[in-house]
Amino acid sequence: MLAELAGGHADRTWEKRIRELVRPDVVILDDFAMRQLSAAHADDLYELVSERQGRSLIITSNRAPSDWYPLFPNPVVAESLLDRLINTGHQVIMNGPSYRPDRRPKNPTDKPAKPPVR
Repeated sequence: MLAELAGGHADRTWEKRIRELVRPDVVILDDFAMRQLSAAHADDLYELVSERQGRSLIITSNRAPSDWYPLFPNPVVAESLLDRLINTGHQVIMNGPSYRPDRRPKNPTDKPAKPPVR
C-alpha cells in the first residue's frame, strides 16, 4: 500500500491513489510495524488514516502499540497518527501459539506443510 502511494508521488497520481485506498469499507493493515518507516511512508500513512477517520481499519501487529513510536522518523507524525489509531480503536490482544510452526519445514530440505483447511 505504501509502495502504491510512493508510486503516485513519482507519476503525479497520488491524489487518485489515495482516494482509491480511502474508498473501501474496510482496510486491513497486516503485520503493521514490522519495519521502520521512511518519512514519506509515515506521511502517506498519516494521510490515509486521517482520510479514513471514522471508517473501519483493522491492524494486526506482533508489537504492542507502545513499541510503534520509534518506528516513525518524525515524532510529531508518530504521535498524531498513533493517537488516531490507539485512542479511537479497540484493541484485541491475542496470546497463544502461532499456527505457523506447524507449517515450518523440520529440516531445510523438507517442504512446508499445506495450510489447514478452514
